Amino acid sequence: MSRANKPATEQPYKVHHPEMLTPLIDPVISTFINKFPSTLADLVEQYGSPLNVVWPHAFEMNTQALLTVLKQYNVAHALFYGAKANKSQSMLGAAANSAIGVDVSSIHELHAALRAGVSGTKICATGPAKTAVFHQALISAGSLICVDSLEEFDHLHDALATQEAPTKARVLLRYRPKSSQKSRFGMGAEDLLDCLQRLTRQPECFHLEGFHFHLGGYGFESRAQAFREVTGFIEAAREMGLNPQMIDIGGGLPIRYVEPQAYARFLQNDNNPSHYYNHKVPASYYPYGSELTATQWLTLLLEAEHSHGLSIANYLKTQQITLALEPGRSLVNQAAISIFRVTRSKQLADNKTVIFVEGSSFSACETWFASEYLIDPILVSSTHQPHPPIQAYIAGHSCLDDDVITHRLINFATAPHAGDLLIYINTAGYQMDLLENEFHRHPLPRRLTATCCTEGNYAFSPDY
Repeated sequence: MSRANKPATEQPYKVHHPEMLTPLIDPVISTFINKFPSTLADLVEQYGSPLNVVWPHAFEMNTQALLTVLKQYNVAHALFYGAKANKSQSMLGAAANSAIGVDVSSIHELHAALRAGVSGTKICATGPAKTAVFHQALISAGSLICVDSLEEFDHLHDALATQEAPTKARVLLRYRPKSSQKSRFGMGAEDLLDCLQRLTRQPECFHLEGFHFHLGGYGFESRAQAFREVTGFIEAAREMGLNPQMIDIGGGLPIRYVEPQAYARFLQNDNNPSHYYNHKVPASYYPYGSELTATQWLTLLLEAEHSHGLSIANYLKTQQITLALEPGRSLVNQAAISIFRVTRSKQLADNKTVIFVEGSSFSACETWFASEYLIDPILVSSTHQPHPPIQAYIAGHSCLDDDVITHRLINFATAPHAGDLLIYINTAGYQMDLLENEFHRHPLPRRLTATCCTEGNYAFSPDY
């Protein structure tokens, strides 16, 4: 375990914050970066580059913020952390410490959640491609199983037959909303009603707990509409003698990486081909400067109209329905930073400069999706001596020309040099480890868990 104590009098490193797409930073992390840059360099020297540092306290704060909204509206609720957002075991530990559930999409995520201390009964499996072994493990753990199709219903029935003792499977039925008719996930109305009929005929095998849907995008309005559609199936199920008590609306709660005004200025004034070394502006981005935070989004959803004179929150209370959510990115908001060490810079044609770092776009994956991570990195320079300002894009250490961490030309007030550090803030959500691999036989980036009791007393341990 590594520790950081009070900063020494002499600081051999200097921290340079960007001026354009300046990241929002958790106060604990901000204090550490600004007061302990030498410790950052020591950690990279010890564990390699890129290095991901995970901060579970942020996860627990995000969880409590959402729970506070749900309690304010006095609705029954269940949170399931979307484990696919990040591979950190300490994040699963934070979910267990927060007494919330976990949404798993593989038997490996199931085992990791159980290992972290999450009760099997607080685990929900929503992935559509569950294997027989995965089904059997979920049944044995007493987990909630989201049934994606009639075919999965049959497969789950077969898995029940392999259990040593008679066991019921706890199920949600996944609905495909009218706005997503081309999706391969979920069931339309006809199949869903067929599933309900099957459940009435097999009460010894299944316990229906409710319905589930998941939508792309980040609008609360689309979720409110899908919610209204699902409530019709609540009524149908009750008329059949079933007792559904949950509506799971999936994830997609937005988070804010940069201030909305700064983000809007960038999109309006600076997001043009001349600001990209390849002269290509991506077609789409995550809404990094979201107008809504996750808690504001949830508030608007609960206040949205269900029917004339009745809000969604009031529907949930009057019908005694539990609202379930599967936040991923919004629970790991501000819960990790990724540090890349600079190897060198190189002058290219047309006055372009490329900065090479130890690490690849596999560890900062937006360019793999033909998009960009619209957050400027913090520079930690290894000398106080200023260098001329430059504009440069960031490339990885592989032999692929497309191994680019950002195509966007970033303004640096002082030019980065070998040994300097680039810190990307808020990388826990689908960013730092989604595509990591051992290309060129580089080892996988290390992950450290950071804990802080008081300012100046930080501890770092491997996150397995």
